[in-house]
Amino acid sequence: MTISRQKLIEVALPLEAINKASARVKSIRHGHPSTLHLWWALRPLAACRAVLFASVVDDPSAHPEQFPTEEAQEAERQRLFRLLEELVQWESSNNERVLQAARAEILKSTDGQPPPVYDPFCGGGSIPLEAQRLGLEAHASERWRSDGDCVALWARTVASPNPAARGARAAGAVALALDQDGQEGVGGTAGRPGHDDLQVYSTHW
Repeated sequence: MTISRQKLIEVALPLEAINKASARVKSIRHGHPSTLHLWWALRPLAACRAVLFASVVDDPSAHPEQFPTEEAQEAERQRLFRLLEELVQWESSNNERVLQAARAEILKSTDGQPPPVYDPFCGGGSIPLEAQRLGLEAHASERWRSDGDCVALWARTVASPNPAARGARAAGAVALALDQDGQEGVGGTAGRPGHDDLQVYSTHW
């Protein structure tokens, strides 16, 4: 039986830093997904990045053999906080030093087998985009009202270079997909050679 370890998000988060970074994103107009296509409820990238990281990384209290005292656990927690506070900054979006440090923590907490991320109602694609950035396998689906919505998500998460790895297969395979109503949509995959870091299933109505 698999024993679930307590995650960082279940104990504490540096909320002030996350909130500040999330609010700042709204004023960025260069290189932000919202400049490609305005999604009415686009989730802040900083918040999505923080929640994904903290949902996968263990809280130090989950490892009493390494951190036997409350003081030791708090010291390690503060170290993770400092990494998270740096990770949520807009400038860290493509900072490989910061991203590699975050991915290393994820791998350490998951014994090298991080779980996939599923977002059945992905909207503007913030969650699958940030999952890729953290090196996580992502699956996303949505129903949109226009072809523009479909293409916008595909461009953000499939056609653009995969932020989870340099030299990623940028475009992947684009294919028409049929939903249960028989409507045509757009689908595609992107990832490292031999891997599927992202799968998008999208239909419009």
